[in-house]
Amino acid sequence: MNYYAAPVRDLRFVLEEMLTHCSLALPGFEEASADLVEAVLEEAAKLAGDVWGPLNSIGDQQGAKRHVDGSVTTPEGFASAYQAYVEGGWNGIGVSEALGGQNLPEVVASAVQEMLHGANMALGLCPMLTAGAIEALAHHGSEALKTTYLPKLVEGTWTGTMNLTESQAGSDLSKVRTKAVPEGDHYRISGQKIYITWGEHDAAENIIHLVLARKPDAPEGNKGISLFLVPKFLVNEDGSLGERNDVTCASIEHKLGIHGSPTCTLSFGENGGAIGYLVGEEGRGLNHMFTMMNEARHKVGIQGIGVAERACQHAFAYAQERAQGRSPKSRGGNECAISDHLDVRRMLLSMRARTDALRALALYCAGQLDLPAIAKATPSANLPRRAPMY
Repeated sequence: MNYYAAPVRDLRFVLEEMLTHCSLALPGFEEASADLVEAVLEEAAKLAGDVWGPLNSIGDQQGAKRHVDGSVTTPEGFASAYQAYVEGGWNGIGVSEALGGQNLPEVVASAVQEMLHGANMALGLCPMLTAGAIEALAHHGSEALKTTYLPKLVEGTWTGTMNLTESQAGSDLSKVRTKAVPEGDHYRISGQKIYITWGEHDAAENIIHLVLARKPDAPEGNKGISLFLVPKFLVNEDGSLGERNDVTCASIEHKLGIHGSPTCTLSFGENGGAIGYLVGEEGRGLNHMFTMMNEARHKVGIQGIGVAERACQHAFAYAQERAQGRSPKSRGGNECAISDHLDVRRMLLSMRARTDALRALALYCAGQLDLPAIAKATPSANLPRRAPMY
């Protein structure tokens, strides 16, 4: 059983019936009419169901493959499916026009993300990390960095990663040892990071790594950590790609259910030091990285709902096909589908109710993320700190 039907009707119900404003056609989002949102959801459903969904099991069976030179090949069809996503303009739907995006509300972007994660979570992880990199760079990067890297990240032509964890540090980032040595207008980065989602792959032209590291004279602890941008390929002044930077994939983690996602151990600076650029202020790297981490936290919740929706669909289909035992209405006759058993029905309805409730909560939270944009467009508007649900 390898199918996924995007729950467009359920998503529209939450947007149109449960949220008081849906972030639609409000100041800052005037173009987001109900008809436009409906069209966006319908087209996203086609991408998810027809292009991404069929690759889900293929990706898990084949997995991402690391080669001797440290490069990584994604499973068959992943690169072309990602390009279909990029060419459709999906990567920038929730990004402001000022940054080159389509300026749709976060509630709409989140609804689309649920479909993509439900169809193929391993592939959906790639743009999820890129979205966080866009947020961090937009908030904390210099004008030069934003001019060079944001347009391609928003397009999806380049992808982004989040480099926090090291083998000796785990979740205690105060023990990060990756070094950043000043050298002219850049830094030489050396060290190793683990669990880097989509850290190396063949689906995009370039990969932009956001890396936590510390200068040689930095104090111990969190206050000594800074944030650096380290591209896979260096970027020339005219925007074209230059030589390969000194960052390679040392190994790939094997994570249950997402073998198609290259979760990498990345080595920086094995041949002299990877070139990196400071993002934001020295010593405030962890603070800046939280911009990316908080973006990812909401998207991980959306991811879970997408997977839950797919599980519901498969559970309902299996319960209708699997014959075992006899229900009260079929007693004395042939075996019935297990969906006729009252306890199975209870379990199925419980799954459905929880999934629908969590979808509503996640989209409500997405609406809260839209409020700053609405307030910026209409400073005099008396918006509630928390937008109520019906």
